Amino acid sequence: MTTNRTLTWDAVGARRAERQFLAGAATPDVPAAEVVRAMRGAHAQVQSAAELSVGLRMTPGVTRTQVRTALLDDRSLVRTYGPRGTVHLLPAGELPLWSAVLTAVPAGSNPFPPGVRLTEEQTGQVVAAIGEALDGRCLTLDELGEEVVARTGPWAGDRVMPAFQDLWPRWRQAMHRAGWAGALCFGPDRGRKATYTRPPRTGGGTPVPKDALPAFVQRQLRAYGPLTAAQFARWLAAPPGWAAALFAELAAAGRIEEVDFEGSPAWVAAGDTEFPGGPARGVRLLPYFDAFVVAGQPRERLFPGAAYRRALAGGQAGNFPVLLVDGVVAGVWHQRRRGRRTTVTVEVLRSLTARQERELGEQAERVGEVLEAAAELVLGEVTVGPHA
Repeated sequence: MTTNRTLTWDAVGARRAERQFLAGAATPDVPAAEVVRAMRGAHAQVQSAAELSVGLRMTPGVTRTQVRTALLDDRSLVRTYGPRGTVHLLPAGELPLWSAVLTAVPAGSNPFPPGVRLTEEQTGQVVAAIGEALDGRCLTLDELGEEVVARTGPWAGDRVMPAFQDLWPRWRQAMHRAGWAGALCFGPDRGRKATYTRPPRTGGGTPVPKDALPAFVQRQLRAYGPLTAAQFARWLAAPPGWAAALFAELAAAGRIEEVDFEGSPAWVAAGDTEFPGGPARGVRLLPYFDAFVVAGQPRERLFPGAAYRRALAGGQAGNFPVLLVDGVVAGVWHQRRRGRRTTVTVEVLRSLTARQERELGEQAERVGEVLEAAAELVLGEVTVGPHA
């Protein structure tokens, strides 16, 4: 490790990989919740992708069963609404911190027309009703809707929200706000139906720092820094002006410090300027919306050359599972499950050494192990589209 305020992409990529358990798997004593904490949340809109994101970072032999145990039995993980209003796995012990920060981010523009929107007062009523309805209970979406309407009024049940060639009731606009407020999280499925409940009480978890926002920014910078205020705002779906003012305030208070990152100014947590001397090494397969590629910036360095055109969808990361070679995206992949077997098709965008080919085969086997299936690796074109 070297201490430097002038940073190269190789050094930054190597440190991010180390801190994300991508330079080497976590040791057996590191639980799933600690892996997710290091990732700063695991995107879980597609549950199997979240299980892969976490499982692939854990010690060999770990499967999705251990991740599900942490979520459903130990409840050290919680599936709820996280950054950008999308579903994430978050450590239960960090929920107070996430809640304090996500509820402090100024709301953006409302995408719905005036006749469809919830007012702020109505949103507060719905969030409170959700928390009351779910206290000590697991409810399906329909059951929760009935409880919310009974506690608020018929206006909450008006089917006015356009969604997937259907109309949803008005109250559903506030579901992510209820998750942010700690009033809602996902419970165990009831057959094919999702359920919702209250998050676990976290009296023994991480207390909310009095300065939650500075602490949160520092944690993000330790995981993914250097970052600019604009890049942080994009990851959090926060107003850029708000993020710029926040970073200026933290810089003035000595909580973050500026570095030169490939000729441009960016920020790291104060004192956190030790970086590896060389680039990241190794081959990894990362699933849909893996935290490493969603939060990693700048995009053109993480997705060099052909990868920028092939592995991004309109500049958005995560729509394709990616092949990571020496810390940068070097291909896309897709897995198709048939019974107890899965075919892992990898489209490679650059030549691989013999060692890298062996590592790719090991990674495909590891994907199968996490999914509790026997994996077959196929090198060839991935013909499915984004988010398939």
